[in-house]
Amino acid sequence: MSLIIQAKTTLILALILAVGCESIQQPKPEALLRLQYPEPQYSSVPNTFPFDFEYNNWVQLKGIDKKAPYLYYPKMKATLYLSYVAVENNIDSLLNDAYQLPGKHMIKAEEIPERVFMAPKERVYGTLFTVVGNAASQLQFFLTDSTDHFLMGSLYFYSRPNYDSIMPAAKYVERDVMHLMESLRWKY
Repeated sequence: MSLIIQAKTTLILALILAVGCESIQQPKPEALLRLQYPEPQYSSVPNTFPFDFEYNNWVQLKGIDKKAPYLYYPKMKATLYLSYVAVENNIDSLLNDAYQLPGKHMIKAEEIPERVFMAPKERVYGTLFTVVGNAASQLQFFLTDSTDHFLMGSLYFYSRPNYDSIMPAAKYVERDVMHLMESLRWKY
């Protein structure tokens, strides 16, 4: 009899386990925020600088009284700082500084790929550095004609650097920077 009770108990436990292991339907959590930015429309910078380029109308142009403006992205809480220097037989030191600046972010960066930019017809040459990782600046670049003009730019977000969170915004600004580089013209 104990063998029959034991067999019945085993059968009942097996049935309970088989029925009890079905997946339980749970409601899905709410989706994460999807960052969407408007399609850019571009305008030329004011005629007060030694260069001309097109910038996204969605940003605020600040520092117009300086040698180079900076572009403030209010909804992203980010600024693209530009710095202009006239070349005076110091192109080597300017290029050295431009290549060392992204290296300062190597502590936090996973990698810093660079893209070389050349527009010989307009005498515009430069490099775009995109910083992958939790660094303070996600994007840096420089442009020069190698004889008279040198323009540097750095992108900073006013938040703790979390690459996964700011990546969509950084990619949007990167597209604007590429347009800036392609539309830049020096004034002689």
